[in-house]
Amino acid sequence: MATNGKRRVVAPRCPLRPGEPCTLCQAFVTGPEDCQTVKLVMQDPELRELLAERRREYNAQRKAQKITPVS
Repeated sequence: MATNGKRRVVAPRCPLRPGEPCTLCQAFVTGPEDCQTVKLVMQDPELRELLAERRREYNAQRKAQKITPVS
């Protein structure tokens, strides 16, 4: 595979804010994988369900925006 010498940097996505990148909002955090807020949400069943509902809403909005009727 040929490349032009440039590497693409992939920004990690925040699991708690659908569609947004991880902004490293916690001190000494390198990404979502060691974020204590993410850990707390994922360990709490009620918060996890709220997050799942929010993701479903976000995904439905994205899907609706991609599918535009042809005039």
